[in-house]
Amino acid sequence: MKLLRIIGCLLLGMNLVTCCTTKQEPRRPVSQASGEFMKQSIERNKKLNEIEENIIEKIIKKDTAVDYIASTKGYWYYYNTKNTTEAAKPIKGNVAFYDYEIKDINGNIIYSQLDLKPQQYVVDKQAIMIGLRDGIKLMQKGEKVTFLFPSHMAFGYHGDNKKIGTNEPLICTVTLNDIKPISNTTEN
Repeated sequence: MKLLRIIGCLLLGMNLVTCCTTKQEPRRPVSQASGEFMKQSIERNKKLNEIEENIIEKIIKKDTAVDYIASTKGYWYYYNTKNTTEAAKPIKGNVAFYDYEIKDINGNIIYSQLDLKPQQYVVDKQAIMIGLRDGIKLMQKGEKVTFLFPSHMAFGYHGDNKKIGTNEPLICTVTLNDIKPISNTTEN
């Protein structure tokens, strides 16, 4: 029994000495990222954007009754009702009161104005659809605007987990009912 303990201690001691004196190589990762996935993802998104922009361009060419405006953010819009007298537009911290409906790119209603109910949005401080975030800031009180959003400005790859699928370009018609500073909304 004593002999086994002595042998065990000697082996443990030798192991400690050799372990501490030999230079150990760091473990390498099992897989190394080459960046190929990101390159493929970028190419896939470029192709998707091109396809969606072509679809929207065809809609715009077909619809000669209205004047579409190209935004700097990558979507298009036109005024159903334009307010020529009011000058105020929503700014950061204002509360925008609006109604809207969402259609697919073929004009089929996905969510009606009744489905979505009147909305309140604290400008640049709440999470809403990317395109609406920017589009509402272009509007004046009383205006009604129709937006054509490519999927990256709408719900993107994820969709809304209900009726809107992945990478679905959308048509949103928005009516801006009112704009108020955030302090005035607490009184209502």
